[in-house]
Amino acid sequence: METDILTIKEVAEYLRITEKTAYRLASERKIPAFKVGGSWRFRKSEIDAWIDEDARKRNNGNKTT
Repeated sequence: METDILTIKEVAEYLRITEKTAYRLASERKIPAFKVGGSWRFRKSEIDAWIDEDARKRNNGNKTT
């Protein structure tokens, strides 16, 4: 069963970061996340949107006119 909800381990694998980094980003609210019973969870669609938004910000900041 495929789900849109990822665990800390799954989001770390998806982003190719360590679980420790994923915990830090979530606790600092730098990545979209929510807690269920004390465990972090992530919506894959929100992670994808976060990646896209970050890329847009970076590209807009690097444009020269």
